[in-house]
Amino acid sequence: MLREETVFGPIRSRRLGSSLGINLLPVRGKLCNFDCIYCECGWNRDGREDKVLPTPDQVRDALGRKLLECGRDGVSIDSITFSGDGEPTLHPRFPEIIDAVLTLRDRLCPGAKVSVLSNATRVWKPAIREALRKVDNPILKIDAPTDALAAIINRPARGYRLARVVEGLKRFEGDFILQTMFLSAPGFDSSAPEVLEGWKALVRELRPRAIMAYTLDRPAPAEGLRPFTTAQIEAMVAPLRDEGFHITVFGKNNT
Repeated sequence: MLREETVFGPIRSRRLGSSLGINLLPVRGKLCNFDCIYCECGWNRDGREDKVLPTPDQVRDALGRKLLECGRDGVSIDSITFSGDGEPTLHPRFPEIIDAVLTLRDRLCPGAKVSVLSNATRVWKPAIREALRKVDNPILKIDAPTDALAAIINRPARGYRLARVVEGLKRFEGDFILQTMFLSAPGFDSSAPEVLEGWKALVRELRPRAIMAYTLDRPAPAEGLRPFTTAQIEAMVAPLRDEGFHITVFGKNNT
Protein backbone atom coordinates (compact mmCIF):
# COMPACT_ATOMS: atom_id res chain seq x y z
CA MET A 1 0.00 0.00 0.00
CA LEU A 2 2.51 2.60 -1.17
CA ARG A 3 1.64 6.28 -0.73
CA GLU A 4 1.63 8.31 -3.92
CA GLU A 5 2.04 11.77 -2.41
CA THR A 6 4.50 13.49 -0.11
CA VAL A 7 1.60 14.80 1.98
CA PHE A 8 -1.48 12.59 2.08
CA GLY A 9 -4.81 12.39 3.88
CA PRO A 10 -5.99 13.20 6.38
CA ILE A 11 -6.92 9.61 7.08
CA ARG A 12 -8.66 8.14 10.12
CA SER A 13 -5.98 6.46 12.23
CA ARG A 14 -6.99 4.06 14.97
CA ARG A 15 -4.06 5.36 17.02
CA LEU A 16 -3.84 9.08 16.13
CA GLY A 17 -7.31 10.18 15.09
CA SER A 18 -7.51 12.43 12.02
CA SER A 19 -3.96 12.07 10.73
CA LEU A 20 -2.35 14.09 7.96
CA GLY A 21 0.53 12.00 6.69
CA ILE A 22 4.00 13.07 5.55
CA ASN A 23 5.97 10.65 3.40
CA LEU A 24 9.66 11.62 3.28
CA LEU A 25 10.43 8.66 1.06
CA PRO A 26 9.96 7.92 -2.65
CA VAL A 27 6.33 8.29 -3.69
CA ARG A 28 6.46 5.20 -5.92
CA GLY A 29 8.88 3.14 -3.89
CA LYS A 30 9.91 2.01 -0.44
CA LEU A 31 13.01 2.83 1.61
CA CYS A 32 13.51 1.11 4.94
CA ASN A 33 16.26 -0.49 6.99
CA PHE A 34 13.67 -2.96 8.33
CA ASP A 35 11.83 -5.44 6.12
CA CYS A 36 9.09 -6.39 8.58
CA ILE A 37 7.06 -9.50 7.87
CA TYR A 38 3.87 -7.53 8.58
CA CYS A 39 4.60 -4.30 6.66
CA GLU A 40 1.55 -2.99 4.82
CA CYS A 41 3.89 -1.50 2.19
CA GLY A 42 5.17 -4.95 1.19
CA TRP A 43 8.71 -6.25 0.91
CA ASN A 44 11.60 -3.87 0.33
CA ARG A 45 12.55 -5.71 -2.87
CA ASP A 46 9.20 -4.77 -4.41
CA GLY A 47 9.54 -1.03 -3.83
CA ARG A 48 12.77 -0.09 -5.57
CA GLU A 49 11.49 1.50 -8.78
CA ASP A 50 11.69 5.03 -7.34
CA LYS A 51 14.57 6.38 -5.26
CA VAL A 52 13.84 10.11 -5.40
CA LEU A 53 13.41 11.81 -2.02
CA PRO A 54 11.44 15.05 -1.57
CA THR A 55 13.47 18.13 -0.68
CA PRO A 56 12.73 20.16 2.46
CA ASP A 57 11.21 22.88 0.26
CA GLN A 58 8.94 20.36 -1.45
CA VAL A 59 7.77 19.02 1.91
CA ARG A 60 7.20 22.54 3.23
CA ASP A 61 5.25 23.63 0.16
CA ALA A 62 3.09 20.48 0.02
CA LEU A 63 2.27 20.65 3.71
CA GLY A 64 1.52 24.35 3.60
CA ARG A 65 -0.92 23.88 0.72
CA LYS A 66 -2.64 20.97 2.44
CA LEU A 67 -2.97 22.77 5.79
CA LEU A 68 -4.48 25.81 4.09
CA GLU A 69 -6.87 23.56 2.15
CA CYS A 70 -7.96 21.72 5.30
CA GLY A 71 -8.46 25.00 7.15
CA ARG A 72 -10.53 26.40 4.30
CA ASP A 73 -12.69 23.27 4.11
CA GLY A 74 -13.13 22.90 7.86
CA VAL A 75 -11.28 19.57 7.98
CA SER A 76 -9.92 18.88 11.44
CA ILE A 77 -6.42 17.46 11.93
CA ASP A 78 -5.41 15.78 15.17
CA SER A 79 -1.91 14.78 14.10
CA ILE A 80 0.60 15.68 11.40
CA THR A 81 2.28 12.31 11.13
CA PHE A 82 5.59 11.29 9.59
CA SER A 83 4.94 7.77 8.36
CA GLY A 84 5.11 6.95 4.68
CA ASP A 85 6.71 4.08 2.84
CA GLY A 86 9.54 3.06 5.12
CA GLU A 87 11.67 4.73 7.79
CA PRO A 88 11.36 8.55 7.82
CA THR A 89 14.61 9.17 9.72
CA LEU A 90 16.56 7.78 6.76
CA HIS A 91 15.95 11.05 4.91
CA PRO A 92 19.35 12.83 5.04
CA ARG A 93 17.72 16.15 5.96
CA PHE A 94 15.26 14.79 8.51
CA PRO A 95 16.18 17.26 11.32
CA GLU A 96 15.77 20.24 8.99
CA ILE A 97 12.38 18.98 7.82
CA ILE A 98 11.20 18.49 11.40
CA ASP A 99 11.98 22.13 12.15
CA ALA A 100 10.12 23.29 9.03
CA VAL A 101 7.05 21.20 9.86
CA LEU A 102 6.93 22.43 13.44
CA THR A 103 7.06 26.04 12.22
CA LEU A 104 4.21 25.43 9.74
CA ARG A 105 2.14 23.61 12.36
CA ASP A 106 2.51 26.51 14.80
CA ARG A 107 1.43 29.01 12.16
CA LEU A 108 -1.33 27.17 10.30
CA CYS A 109 -2.64 24.38 12.55
CA PRO A 110 -1.58 24.99 16.17
CA GLY A 111 -4.07 22.48 17.56
CA ALA A 112 -2.43 19.51 15.83
CA LYS A 113 0.25 17.32 17.32
CA VAL A 114 3.33 16.40 15.29
CA SER A 115 4.01 12.67 15.42
CA VAL A 116 6.77 10.49 14.00
CA LEU A 117 6.37 6.75 13.48
CA SER A 118 9.90 5.34 13.53
CA ASN A 119 11.58 1.98 13.97
CA ALA A 120 14.04 3.68 16.38
CA THR A 121 17.10 2.30 14.60
CA ARG A 122 18.73 5.73 14.35
CA VAL A 123 18.02 7.15 17.80
CA TRP A 124 21.67 6.58 18.70
CA LYS A 125 22.56 9.45 16.32
CA PRO A 126 22.45 12.74 18.28
CA ALA A 127 20.95 14.84 15.45
CA ILE A 128 18.15 12.32 14.82
CA ARG A 129 17.45 11.91 18.51
CA GLU A 130 17.26 15.65 19.13
CA ALA A 131 14.91 16.11 16.17
CA LEU A 132 12.64 13.38 17.51
CA ARG A 133 12.66 14.95 20.95
CA LYS A 134 11.24 18.17 19.49
CA VAL A 135 7.99 16.59 18.27
CA ASP A 136 4.90 15.98 20.39
CA ASN A 137 4.73 12.26 19.75
CA PRO A 138 7.94 10.37 18.98
CA ILE A 139 6.42 6.91 18.47
CA LEU A 140 9.32 4.46 18.50
CA LYS A 141 9.24 0.74 17.82
CA ILE A 142 10.53 -2.30 19.62
CA ASP A 143 8.81 -5.52 18.56
CA ALA A 144 11.36 -8.04 19.82
CA PRO A 145 13.61 -8.17 22.91
CA THR A 146 16.65 -9.77 21.24
CA ASP A 147 18.58 -9.41 18.00
CA ALA A 148 17.73 -12.98 17.06
CA LEU A 149 14.00 -12.42 17.43
CA ALA A 150 14.18 -9.06 15.64
CA ALA A 151 15.80 -10.90 12.72
CA ILE A 152 12.60 -12.94 12.38
CA ILE A 153 9.91 -10.26 12.71
CA ASN A 154 11.71 -7.07 11.58
CA ARG A 155 14.43 -8.48 9.29
CA PRO A 156 16.71 -5.45 9.90
CA ALA A 157 19.58 -4.33 7.71
CA ARG A 158 23.03 -5.56 8.59
CA GLY A 159 24.50 -3.92 11.67
CA TYR A 160 21.31 -3.71 13.71
CA ARG A 161 21.91 -4.06 17.45
CA LEU A 162 19.04 -3.81 19.89
CA ALA A 163 21.45 -2.76 22.64
CA ARG A 164 22.36 0.36 20.66
CA VAL A 165 18.68 1.19 20.16
CA VAL A 166 18.01 0.78 23.88
CA GLU A 167 20.91 3.05 24.78
CA GLY A 168 19.56 5.70 22.40
CA LEU A 169 16.06 5.41 23.84
CA LYS A 170 17.37 5.87 27.36
CA ARG A 171 18.44 9.39 26.33
CA PHE A 172 14.74 10.27 25.93
CA GLU A 173 14.36 9.86 29.70
CA GLY A 174 10.96 8.25 29.19
CA ASP A 175 9.57 11.06 27.03
CA PHE A 176 8.52 8.90 24.08
CA ILE A 177 5.78 6.48 23.07
CA LEU A 178 6.76 2.86 22.60
CA GLN A 179 4.94 1.01 19.82
CA THR A 180 4.96 -2.78 19.63
CA MET A 181 3.36 -5.16 17.16
CA PHE A 182 1.80 -8.23 18.76
CA LEU A 183 1.36 -11.19 16.42
CA SER A 184 1.94 -14.87 15.96
CA ALA A 185 4.07 -16.02 13.02
CA PRO A 186 6.30 -18.95 12.07
CA GLY A 187 9.26 -18.70 14.44
CA PHE A 188 7.86 -15.75 16.40
CA ASP A 189 5.00 -15.37 18.88
CA SER A 190 4.56 -12.24 20.97
CA SER A 191 2.86 -14.28 23.69
CA ALA A 192 5.75 -16.73 24.07
CA PRO A 193 7.61 -16.26 27.39
CA GLU A 194 10.98 -15.53 25.76
CA VAL A 195 9.35 -12.71 23.76
CA LEU A 196 6.83 -11.33 26.23
CA GLU A 197 8.99 -11.42 29.36
CA GLY A 198 11.96 -9.92 27.50
CA TRP A 199 9.77 -7.15 26.11
CA LYS A 200 8.33 -6.36 29.53
CA ALA A 201 11.85 -6.13 30.93
CA LEU A 202 12.72 -3.56 28.26
CA VAL A 203 9.61 -1.55 29.09
CA ARG A 204 10.60 -1.46 32.75
CA GLU A 205 14.10 -0.36 31.78
CA LEU A 206 13.02 2.40 29.38
CA ARG A 207 9.85 3.55 31.17
CA PRO A 208 8.15 5.24 28.18
CA ARG A 209 5.44 7.76 28.91
CA ALA A 210 2.96 5.63 26.95
CA ILE A 211 2.79 2.33 25.08
CA MET A 212 0.83 1.50 21.93
CA ALA A 213 0.28 -2.25 21.73
CA TYR A 214 -1.28 -3.16 18.41
CA THR A 215 -1.75 -6.06 16.03
CA LEU A 216 -2.30 -6.81 12.35
CA ASP A 217 -4.99 -4.64 10.79
CA ARG A 218 -4.09 -4.76 7.09
CA PRO A 219 -2.77 -7.33 4.60
CA ALA A 220 0.84 -8.38 5.18
CA PRO A 221 3.48 -9.67 2.75
CA ALA A 222 4.38 -12.79 4.78
CA GLU A 223 2.17 -15.84 5.10
CA GLY A 224 1.06 -17.53 8.28
CA LEU A 225 0.66 -14.36 10.38
CA ARG A 226 -2.10 -14.29 12.98
CA PRO A 227 -3.32 -11.23 14.90
CA PHE A 228 -4.27 -11.14 18.56
CA THR A 229 -7.58 -9.90 19.92
CA THR A 230 -7.84 -6.96 22.27
CA ALA A 231 -8.54 -9.33 25.16
CA GLN A 232 -5.44 -11.38 24.42
CA ILE A 233 -3.16 -8.33 24.29
CA GLU A 234 -4.78 -6.87 27.40
CA ALA A 235 -3.92 -10.06 29.28
CA MET A 236 -0.32 -9.89 28.07
CA VAL A 237 0.21 -6.28 29.16
CA ALA A 238 -1.82 -6.45 32.37
CA PRO A 239 1.22 -6.79 34.69
CA LEU A 240 2.71 -3.60 33.25
CA ARG A 241 -0.57 -1.73 33.53
CA ASP A 242 -0.79 -2.82 37.17
CA GLU A 243 2.64 -1.26 37.66
CA GLY A 244 1.35 2.10 36.43
CA PHE A 245 2.34 2.10 32.76
CA HIS A 246 -0.08 3.87 30.40
CA ILE A 247 -0.95 1.33 27.70
CA THR A 248 -3.40 1.61 24.82
CA VAL A 249 -4.33 -1.65 23.10
CA PHE A 250 -5.45 -1.92 19.48
CA GLY A 251 -6.52 -5.51 18.98
CA LYS A 252 -8.08 -7.22 16.00
CA ASN A 253 -11.62 -6.40 17.09
CA ASN A 254 -10.89 -2.65 17.27
CA THR A 255 -12.29 -0.46 14.49
